[in-house]
Amino acid sequence: MSVSAAELRSGKGSHDENFPVASRLVHPRHRPAILAFYEFVRVADDIADHPTLPEADKLAFLDRLEASLLGIGCSEPQGVALKIVLAENALSPRHARDLLTAFRLDVTKRRYRDFDDLIEYCTYSAMPVGRYVLDVHGESQATWPANDRLCAALQIINHLQDCGKDFRNLDRVYLPLDMLAVHGAAVEDLGAAQASPGLRACLAELVTRTDALLGESRGFSASIRDRRLALEVAVIQTLAERLTGLLRTRDPLAERVHLGKPQMAATSVVGIVKGLLGRFVRPAARSAGRS
Repeated sequence: MSVSAAELRSGKGSHDENFPVASRLVHPRHRPAILAFYEFVRVADDIADHPTLPEADKLAFLDRLEASLLGIGCSEPQGVALKIVLAENALSPRHARDLLTAFRLDVTKRRYRDFDDLIEYCTYSAMPVGRYVLDVHGESQATWPANDRLCAALQIINHLQDCGKDFRNLDRVYLPLDMLAVHGAAVEDLGAAQASPGLRACLAELVTRTDALLGESRGFSASIRDRRLALEVAVIQTLAERLTGLLRTRDPLAERVHLGKPQMAATSVVGIVKGLLGRFVRPAARSAGRS
């Protein structure tokens, strides 16, 4: 292959994501490490989602990215850049390698048996992102369980938003097959102009399960020592809750289920306020309990 992975980029950047990536809430000293990780993940994602690249070539490009990350090769600049950042910050390549596992699954696995199978995918596709950011900030691994629930919820929200596009463009279905069957829906329903009643019921159940994950991650922000990161997490939590609300009322096959910039800004302010209140109220409640 004479081209580099970077030449396969979709053009999508951090400002196009559903949720903030190294926003101004994060301390400037941590942003370069997070953005280097994002660039590595972004190019890997673009490879896995490329509409015309053969499967074997996708896997070969992902292998080259990993080799550059590990110092075995140097053909992919995003891998080399992240390797340098990891060394400078004494961080492990574990999280980046876990994500590469997810992208290889995106290339080779197009259906998910049940919700547990989907969550297993999220352990590679989503949870490592939050864990990496926590590691960059020197946070305790005790925060990982709440992080994992929030990240899994974010991943499922993305799957629900893009369920029609993923099926039409990539023949990829993240909706659990057993859940589709229970509600009388078929994979082929995802190719329609609007969701069938069975598909709507399946999507509603997935939203309910996602809301449950968000309920379990609600205390995550308050458990983070770094105040600025805690506020970013509070914003992400609030955005996710807003999006599940939209997914309850909108058909992702027929309607856009994303927040515009004004909505994102307003929801982010609400998240910051919630984050600040959480940091003040919880310690006060603990102190009252000890008195």
